[in-house]
Parts: sequence; C-alpha cells; structure tokens
Amino acid sequence: MSRAAVIPYLMFAFICVVWGVNWLAMKIGIAHVPPGVFSGLRWSLAGAVMLAWRGLRGLPVRFPPRLAGRLVLLSVLMISANAVIMLYGLRHVGTGLAAVINSGLTPLALLGFGAAMGQERLSLRHLVALAIGLVGIGLLYGPKALAGRLDTMEVLGAAGVAIGNLSYCLGSVMARPIMRTMDPALMAGVTNFTGGMILLVFAAAFEPGAGEALRLAWPVEAWWMFIYLTTVASLAATTCYFVLVRDWGPGRTGTWAFVSPPIAVLMGVFLNHEQVGLFDGLGMAMMLLAAGVVLRRR
Repeated sequence: MSRAAVIPYLMFAFICVVWGVNWLAMKIGIAHVPPGVFSGLRWSLAGAVMLAWRGLRGLPVRFPPRLAGRLVLLSVLMISANAVIMLYGLRHVGTGLAAVINSGLTPLALLGFGAAMGQERLSLRHLVALAIGLVGIGLLYGPKALAGRLDTMEVLGAAGVAIGNLSYCLGSVMARPIMRTMDPALMAGVTNFTGGMILLVFAAAFEPGAGEALRLAWPVEAWWMFIYLTTVASLAATTCYFVLVRDWGPGRTGTWAFVSPPIAVLMGVFLNHEQVGLFDGLGMAMMLLAAGVVLRRR
C-alpha cells in the first residue's frame, strides 16, 4: 500500500484515539475548573483560531447578515447548551459511559430530528435500532434499579450527557440547509467562537467559582487538558474528520463512533479507576449496536 493510501487510515486512527481520550481529558479539566469557564474558553479560542487561519489563507470569514440570528441559535444549541449541560453531567458518570451515550445516541438523534424536519425517512431498520438502544439503556440501569442500587446522581449525569447530545444533534440538523449557501468550515469557526463566547459570558455572570477560574490560576493538569482539547481535539482531529468526510464520505467516517467508546472505557478503567460490570458492558454494547444499525449502508 502506498504512502498516500495509508494516510487516510492513520487519520482515522488518530481521530478515534483522540476522541476516545477526550472524555477523560474533559473530566480531569472540569474537576479543577467550572465547566462553563473551561468549555467557554476552549471553544471561543478554537473558533478564533479557525477564523484567523481562514483569514490568513485569504478565505472568506464573513457571512450574510440575514443568517446572523440563525447562526446565534445554532451556536447556542451546538456549543453553549451542549457543552455546559454535557460537562455538568460528566461530573457524575464515568468517562466510558458518557462516550457510549454520546456515540450511541448521535445517529439515532440525527435521524429522529431529520425525520421530524423532513430531511430523512424512517424505516423498519431505524425502528429496530431504536428498540436495541432502549434495551441497552435497560441493561445499564434496570438491574441496579431492581436491586435498589440505582445512583440518582449517576442517572441525572447520564441524562445531562444525553440532553447535551440532543442539543448538538438538533443544531446539526437545523444547520444543514444553511450549509447550502455557507462554507461548512466557516460555519464551524463562527459557531465555535460565538457559542464559546456566549457560554463564557453567562458563566462569568452566573456560574459558581467562575470569577476565580477566570484569573487562570489553574493547576498544571487542568492546563494540559485544556491545551490538548483545544489544539489536538478541537483543531487537529476536526480537520482530519472533515478531510475523511470529503474523501471517504460521512457513512464510513462515522464508524469512529464504534472505536472511540471502547478507548474511552479502557482509559476510564485504567487511568481513572472506573468500574464496569457485566450488565454495564452489555448495555454499552447494545447502544453501540443500535448506532451501527443506523449507520450501516443500505
């Protein structure tokens, strides 16, 4: 195999590992810094770098003024609400479970919102995927509930991760018509910067501990996680993802959703001492299977 043919596979492996490690990096970061401040700074900085890079290359960084209101709404859904709700939820669930919920729910949510807005058509295969996903959730929490060992905060944390994911998916479906007239990379830069700044402003005004955190006197480990998430995860991995979508198509590239969660689970077990039981593993596997049924080509 030639060097040029190997590069896409290396890029795919890169995004799978990076997005699998993301969850542990976020969990470490928000253990020291309030989630709104941590995520607001991350996304606004990433968006600013993306827009500056486009400007240096002579690419457009302006958008039609008529789209301003819709872009603000998308920024809130895809960045501000998604990030803060998901990260507060992550405080109460394991990194592996959060990764599985996110990866398993994304194709189902995109399909559901797409069907509701007339962009997709539901089929029997999709309903089967939904049923498999519900079985996976039952395996995750059913045995604990029956045994009286259900952790309320863990359930609320999982709900937060799911709600944040739904917010992102809704924004993604709403963004699709706009991308017919606006460069997707420009939209990513604008929504990242706008959503990050909105989150940062609200965090500074209302989030407990935000004032102290904005002095940036963070522990070293929090800074390392912030740098990693901003540069490697938000910029490098996203760029590789767009290249693969262009060259491979979204379906094949989307299979990263099956590789990253196991990496996140292993990272959580070995580095964060998280516990994964038999039913937990089966439930996670069923949720990933549901995602696979949706992503599978006809």
